[in-house]
Amino acid sequence: MATTKTAKKAQETENVEVQESALNELFIDELKDIYWAEKHLVKALPKMAKAATSDELRAAIEKHIGETENQITRLEQVFQSIGEKAAAIKCEAMEGLIKEGEEIVKETEKGSITRDAGIISASQKIEHYEIASYGTLRTLAGVLGYDEAVELLEATLAEEKQCDEDLTILAVNGINKMASTEAE
Repeated sequence: MATTKTAKKAQETENVEVQESALNELFIDELKDIYWAEKHLVKALPKMAKAATSDELRAAIEKHIGETENQITRLEQVFQSIGEKAAAIKCEAMEGLIKEGEEIVKETEKGSITRDAGIISASQKIEHYEIASYGTLRTLAGVLGYDEAVELLEATLAEEKQCDEDLTILAVNGINKMASTEAE
């Protein structure tokens, strides 16, 4: 019985050390960053969908709007699972990527397939940022022993990878080729 109490005490001490570690602080900061990013992305995606020319691209973006809303909820669950309040800190990278997408829409002709190629380009840059962020967060969560967070982050990472793959298929199977023959 004394050994069990000693082991439990050691585990509690270790948990406190993990919670107070610099790595844990980095993890929480990165969570806040991607939380801000997702909340702003969910506002930007409907504009991208509206600007899309092809029905297939519009449908892919609209599908991702729903996924992004679920990802925000999942991030809130990650915060809860580690005993933190969900909070956002401005993500300069996502702000820049969203602005870049908006510029592409402004600089391309409405109703053109070239605009769709640009929207895919901007969207994939966003997806790659999210894939890197969620991959890092999942790895950090594993090191910190946040098993529930690992599962939640892994689910989002899989969705982001699938979205990137879907955009690649749209580009390769038609949009880029059609845009290459579009009159200037």
